[in-house]
Amino acid sequence: MPRALGFISALLLRTAIRGWAAEVCRQDRNQRLLSWAPFYLSQSSSYRSICTAPSESVTYQELKQMLKSNTIVIDVRESWEIKEYGQIPGSINVPLGQVEQALKLKPSKFMETYNGKMPSTSDKIVFSCLAGIRSKAALDAAVSMGYSRALHFPGGWEEWVRQEFSEKQH
Repeated sequence: MPRALGFISALLLRTAIRGWAAEVCRQDRNQRLLSWAPFYLSQSSSYRSICTAPSESVTYQELKQMLKSNTIVIDVRESWEIKEYGQIPGSINVPLGQVEQALKLKPSKFMETYNGKMPSTSDKIVFSCLAGIRSKAALDAAVSMGYSRALHFPGGWEEWVRQEFSEKQH
């Protein structure tokens, strides 16, 4: 029984610490809700906590504005989908299955392979796909690799086409 109480106490303590860490992160980052995550140090079994921003998404209007700046838009659909349906102007096609490896390439190799600028971990990147599922997976992969300003467009190509058609109608 004492062993079970010790285990329960440890779980409660861990939950309380995580709640406190999330609150500290919220206060430190302009009241924006952030999560707490362990960051394992190399060559050590200890870890330290870091504040990580939750996955973020952008709207059609926000993406239109971002396209006027240095934001890199990566479309993670398959190449045949791009050829058959089209893509957001200025976007780079990197199929979802290649995203992690592509983001590890040297800039010159990325340019040669994908015909676009290799994003740095500090660049603003927006991932897009057909309807938001694959772009969210690409976002999660990029964030895990240290791309701190990565976003995704959950409406994807479907919303882009709908909004563009709607704008041209008016």
